[in-house]
Amino acid sequence: MSPISNQGRTALVTGASSGIGYELGRLLARDDYNLVLVARDGERLEEAAEAIRKEEPKVSIKTISTDLSEPRAAEAIIQELRKESIKIDVLINNAGYGVYGRFAETALDEEVRMMQVNMVSLTDLTKRLLPYMIQKKEGRIMNVASAGGFVPGPFFAVYYATKAYVLSLSEALNEELRGTGITVTALCPGATETKFQNRARVKNTILYKPWKMMDAGTVARIGYRGMMKGKAVVIPGLLNKLMIFSTRFGPRSSVARLTRFIQENRNTNSPFF
Repeated sequence: MSPISNQGRTALVTGASSGIGYELGRLLARDDYNLVLVARDGERLEEAAEAIRKEEPKVSIKTISTDLSEPRAAEAIIQELRKESIKIDVLINNAGYGVYGRFAETALDEEVRMMQVNMVSLTDLTKRLLPYMIQKKEGRIMNVASAGGFVPGPFFAVYYATKAYVLSLSEALNEELRGTGITVTALCPGATETKFQNRARVKNTILYKPWKMMDAGTVARIGYRGMMKGKAVVIPGLLNKLMIFSTRFGPRSSVARLTRFIQENRNTNSPFF
């Protein structure tokens, strides 16, 4: 699929106030896309938008502060777009977070909100914005999944399951849409230096030691290039690729056991251990 013209095109990015979402917004702006940036924290979102405006003053940026853990959040976003007759040519579903701990001890309401953000709002936005892309016969969708979507994740059981959903949905839609001019890309990063690990309380695990992590800018650049090439799945980093590939050769029980070792919290003051 040849690259689409960016003149007058608009991209919507969720989770855009920091990390991978913010970096993807910067890349889109550099390629002359107007932006609709969505995030929960309105103040931080405006700061992110202003930083991008200073870098790329020629692009138009609209911000929408909304909490995607709310069931009607996607509908509210669509209403905002309709008010200003904004059409979305590129959709990046980046918003997401994790809940860490033993499944029997983690808070159900928190995990339900996480599932709403990671799966339901992502699906809702995609379903609402896809018809316009189909109508004009071109578009790009990126869903930020995770390397964790390929394996079971002890202590991150529900989070990993949500990312398996995102990966499966993305691959299925990409195949459904083959020949329509639209591609769907699943970006599957491994441990990345963002605010994610602070919210999920996993800083004391082997997985999130600083020397193991890629930076958000690098992950975003790799993902962006893959999306523009129409790739179905993008796994940033050779180590992440090797780890995911190696899981195909061992029994699922061994993979789960290894994942447990990597993710178990070594902090004796942890509320979970």
